[in-house]
Amino acid sequence: MRARLTSAICIAMLLASASGVAIAQDDGGLRLNDKGYFEGPAVNILAFSNWYDGLFADAKIGGIEIIQRGVRSATNGDVRLAATPGQWDPAAALVSRRVDAAAGVVETTLRYAEYDWQYVVRVERDGSGARLSVILDKPVPQALAGKAGFNLEFLPSAYFHHAYMADDRAGIFPLYPADAMTLTAERNAASGRSEGLGVEPMPIASGRRFVLAPDDPARRITIAGDASIALYDGRNQAQNGWFVLRSMLPAGKTGTVLQWTVTPQGGATWLRTPVIAHSQLGYAPGGPKVATVELDRNDERRPPLRLMRIGADGTETAVPTAAVRAWGDYLRYHYLQMDFSAVREPGLYRLDYGDVNTAPFRIAADVYADAWHPTNDVYFPVAMDHVSVNEAYRSWHGDSHRDDARQAPVNHEHIDLYRQGPTTDTRFQPGEHIPGLNVGGWYDAGDFDIRTQSQYQVIRSLADAQERYGLTRDTVSVDQARRHVEMHVPDGKPDMVQQVAHGTLQLLAQFDAVGHAIHGIVEPDVAQYTHLGDAVNKTDGLPYDPTLKPGEVKDGRSGTPDDRWAFTSKASALNYGSIAGLAAAARVLRGQDDALAGRALKTAERVWQEEQSHAPDTFRHGNTTGGPLEAEMFGAAVELLRTTRKPVYAKAVMALWPKVEKGFGFNAQTAVAATPFMPAAYRKAMIPAVRRWQAESEALAKANPFGVPITTGGWAGSGTVLGYALTGEALHRAFPEIVGPDATLRGVAFLTGHHPGSDISFVSGVGTVSKEVAYGNNRADFSFIAGGVVPGVLVVKPDFPENHEDWPFFWGENEYVIPEGAAWIELANAANRLSRP
Repeated sequence: MRARLTSAICIAMLLASASGVAIAQDDGGLRLNDKGYFEGPAVNILAFSNWYDGLFADAKIGGIEIIQRGVRSATNGDVRLAATPGQWDPAAALVSRRVDAAAGVVETTLRYAEYDWQYVVRVERDGSGARLSVILDKPVPQALAGKAGFNLEFLPSAYFHHAYMADDRAGIFPLYPADAMTLTAERNAASGRSEGLGVEPMPIASGRRFVLAPDDPARRITIAGDASIALYDGRNQAQNGWFVLRSMLPAGKTGTVLQWTVTPQGGATWLRTPVIAHSQLGYAPGGPKVATVELDRNDERRPPLRLMRIGADGTETAVPTAAVRAWGDYLRYHYLQMDFSAVREPGLYRLDYGDVNTAPFRIAADVYADAWHPTNDVYFPVAMDHVSVNEAYRSWHGDSHRDDARQAPVNHEHIDLYRQGPTTDTRFQPGEHIPGLNVGGWYDAGDFDIRTQSQYQVIRSLADAQERYGLTRDTVSVDQARRHVEMHVPDGKPDMVQQVAHGTLQLLAQFDAVGHAIHGIVEPDVAQYTHLGDAVNKTDGLPYDPTLKPGEVKDGRSGTPDDRWAFTSKASALNYGSIAGLAAAARVLRGQDDALAGRALKTAERVWQEEQSHAPDTFRHGNTTGGPLEAEMFGAAVELLRTTRKPVYAKAVMALWPKVEKGFGFNAQTAVAATPFMPAAYRKAMIPAVRRWQAESEALAKANPFGVPITTGGWAGSGTVLGYALTGEALHRAFPEIVGPDATLRGVAFLTGHHPGSDISFVSGVGTVSKEVAYGNNRADFSFIAGGVVPGVLVVKPDFPENHEDWPFFWGENEYVIPEGAAWIELANAANRLSRP
């Protein structure tokens, strides 16, 4: 900002500041707005508004970030210790962040504790760009000389089919990495790359001045430095790597040791294309129907929003609707809404707003009837572990992990939030093979581990869906004896029952093998954890025998220690959660597999008695050791009561209710499930909590244009919306005089396209336009698994809703997880029932 301002400009700045409007410089360049980031026409530069995910390390949301014409195309601008750091490579800790609005400066102090070294990254306005400076009060430590450099990462998909200029030399961004690599003598073992000699990429180009995408103003960014800048392709080492610009920090210097000027191409007249948020799946004739137009706040155009009915001959007819109303501002956009609930005639429709047209959608009584079929027919079969899965001409994967599992080492903190305590809590020694675990279960997410908490959550969810809605669909053939699954091939057994059986086999295997529920089974190292492709190739399928040489095979055993690890520290929360899963499974297995149903219930009741006889084991770590103990105990008591009707479990439910009432939203579905088997006093005691939930739900409905809770953490909120919608359904079913069906139907609409940022359905294969690039185990193919549910809208702090359809590797936006798949089966069937007369 200039040192001297006329009094008129000072008054204007004061008025702007008082009104909460961003303070604008007088030359039309960037400004530091009241939300703490730099803003200009069609450009934002965020300076450490976000930081690395503490749970799963680098999530590509942190440091210096650039949003250009509505796309976050650059991130992780910071001092790093490798040219193309991987997810688990070290990153500095955030010490402090100072925003000086008057000076237009953001200064962030960061620290590498291991080296007792900290630095400052200063970002200040420089015309239409920003000047980035690295400032040191101590020189780069000797151990980091030649390693520490300033990096800025660029989203590859944003630059595919584009060029760059390095000084006066032109180049083309590669669609697929094929660059030279060099051997290195050392590499951080946490990166998951080979120990000993490793590899590092060679630069694609270098220079003092880079222009990215000179051919396209929508992606054009100029970066000029006072030192040499090198361009790298991180995809040589990891498929989720980005293009990286990097300058090394000089040794032996303090003060301002490096400066870049970063100038994204602006667009004085650019306006973001409006989004017409709506359900890609469609609507029931008598149900609520709301379309929400998401607008650039600078967009003053107000063309009509029209509902068009499409005839069989292609003719389109405008349908009278209620008037469009202004909803207001939310996050960074302005919203308009139109309620067309009065339109009930079945048919094919679309929405128009100016030049923006939606894809066609239906109004039909059966619009939700088959919305769960892709999840049943495709997603869950593909997720099945310990079997081979085939779909017509396609093999999804072989019989994976037949060598499960080895006992995890003690006092060991592992990847993906697994940890083993000071003892094994089993009869097995660290590294010893635990027989019997190589059966049943589902891959937890886009990776391949078996997380026990997810297993029993899914069993309970699928069991509820099967019981409540009488799901007898049969499109999948499961042969446990042959360890083989055929998709789209009926076998005379309900698919839901067979999926519940598959999860039950894994839970029972844990109790049979070690006597209690375990945290889960996960890869032994990062290199295997990041495997992409057929899971059967992750291991050799043979149990490890330490007496054999590496690669040697004898008597069905192997000298290759590639087996997954089982984490086995006792946790009562996991035992209670598994009791609930087994008790629920017993109900749906009866009449289909009585022997398995009997084993499940016998185990559940035995473990309940054991847990009730001693103080709980309270070992906890991350998200792998169960939910809150009292909530898991409550779930176990409720499911045992539903299955056995024994008074002892009704007594436990009544005793636990006051303890779980505080977390009513989390426990409401379970609490409602017990009501048919409890005295009237139990239901009566729930009424105050139900009324509170309904009041909170009504407030939520007004908090944003979409009427559901929208989270702002590093993992997007589809799971939260699913839970909210299903809780609403359970309470409407049990307390229709207090809770209506609206929360449930708003949740369905949100999942299928009525949400911020885009109008895409977050359930792959459900709705006209749905997720086709997602974080499944086939993500390297930029593909999808039909019926999988992605996390959805990630709010990049402070105000940018994002979901990338061009880059699957954002796990916080695009990763399928099995509990959300099961919840979608429940929710789609709930919506179908609510929409019927």
